[in-house]
Amino acid sequence: MTDCVSLGNIAKVVRSKNAGPFEITFDIIFKTSEDYERVRASGVITKELISRLYDVPTQRIVTFLYFDAANAIKATIPRRRSQGSTGEIDMHAAQQHVPLMNVLIPWSGSGA
Repeated sequence: MTDCVSLGNIAKVVRSKNAGPFEITFDIIFKTSEDYERVRASGVITKELISRLYDVPTQRIVTFLYFDAANAIKATIPRRRSQGSTGEIDMHAAQQHVPLMNVLIPWSGSGA
């Protein structure tokens, strides 16, 4: 049986922020290359996951990439409403990363 650990307990940083007035970007940064590679190899963090978590069709995801040099995963999606517009609820997009933090990653043995 494989244990699972939340991404928020593995990654050093899980954050969301503005990527201009029409997009939100997510950064998942790992302290070690070993943690980064384990998460990447798990196949859990994908463009399809971002699509499901944020209800954005995969073809509308602006960026999804693994950035090996920084031990990081990055995704950028369009905002539902432009920054500061009527009905917009998170001006700085600083609260949008929470669903990512709760994603479970298979994690047996030593580690997080």
